[in-house]
Amino acid sequence: MKNKSGVQIMPSKSAIEVSDLTKCYGELLAVDHINFNVKKGEIFGFLGPNGAGKTTTINMLTGVTKPTSGTASILGFNVTHEPVKAKEVVGVVPEVSFLYDEMSAWDNIDFSAKLHSVPKEKRTSLARELLLLFGLYERRKDRVGTFSGGMKKRLMIATALMHEPEILFLDEPTTGLDVQSARQIRELIKELNRKGATVFLTTHYIEEADLLCQRIAIIDRGKIITVDTPEELKNIVKTENIIEVSFDHAGDIVPELKELSRVRNVVIAGDQFRLYVENPEETLPSLIHFAEKKRLKVTSVSTVKPTLEDAFVKLTGLRPELMTLEKEHTKPS
Repeated sequence: MKNKSGVQIMPSKSAIEVSDLTKCYGELLAVDHINFNVKKGEIFGFLGPNGAGKTTTINMLTGVTKPTSGTASILGFNVTHEPVKAKEVVGVVPEVSFLYDEMSAWDNIDFSAKLHSVPKEKRTSLARELLLLFGLYERRKDRVGTFSGGMKKRLMIATALMHEPEILFLDEPTTGLDVQSARQIRELIKELNRKGATVFLTTHYIEEADLLCQRIAIIDRGKIITVDTPEELKNIVKTENIIEVSFDHAGDIVPELKELSRVRNVVIAGDQFRLYVENPEETLPSLIHFAEKKRLKVTSVSTVKPTLEDAFVKLTGLRPELMTLEKEHTKPS
C-alpha cells in the first residue's frame, strides 16, 4: 500500500506506536521510558505542564532528535532506522513559526511543496484548496509579515499539509492566540480530522484537550501518568462532589472555607470558589451560615460534575493555572 506521496506504507493497526521511548540530555532525563499508541483517524492529546516532555517527544517522533533508547514507529516506519520514510508521512506544525515573513502566503506554501517534490500542477491546485479552506486565499499575495498570529498559525498548518501527510503533529497550536483565533484553529483541527487526518496534539490547555481529543495521554516530569478517553479520565473523580459558589466580595477566605463541614479541598476558579465535598447536602447549610457570618452575599451557588481539570489535578497534584503561567514566562521545552 502506498500513501498519497507514493511512499510504501507497511500495514499497521496504529498510526503511532511508542515503546519505552527515552531521551536524556546529559544527566537530565527529559522523557522516561514512555509507552503509548495512537489509533488511525483519531485526535490524540498529549497533555502536561511546560517542561513535562511534550515537545521532546514530538521531536523524537518527527526525527528532529534521536531517542536515547526505546523505539517509535510512524505507520510502521521506525523513526530511527527509517527516518526518511517516516518523515514523508507526517506534517509538523511547531509552536514557533517556520514561515518566511518576507515572502507571500502563496510563495511560502509553494516553497514547502517544492521541498517535498510535489508536482507543479498538483501543488497549484492543492495550495488553492488549502488556502480557501483556511480562509487565506484572498491574502495569498500578501507578505506573511503583515499577518496576525492566528493567520500565521493557519498558514503553518496549511503548509504542513501540502504533501498530504497521513499524520499531523501540532505542538501547542493555540498558545498566544486570541480567543477568536484559537477557536478558528480548533475548528480547523476538527475539520481535518473529519476528513480522515490523524492528529497528534500537544497542549497545556485542559479545556482544549477535552474539546478536541478522543484520547489523552497525561505526561508529567517525563513520565506518562495515564492514557484514556476524556470521559474515562473524568470517571476517576466521579465520586467527587463539587459546589461552585461566588460572593459579591471576598478576600482570602480559602482557609476558612476548607474548615467547613465535609470540605476536602477548595480551588479558586475565576470569581468562583470550587469546594470539593463529601456530601453537598451537609456542606451547603454551613456554607450559607459562613456567608451570613462574614456578611458576604452569595451571588451564585450550584453543584457541578467533575471536569477533566479535576482529573488532571488528582492525577498530577498540579494546579492547572500553573501550566498557563509557565507558558507565559518560559520558553518551550
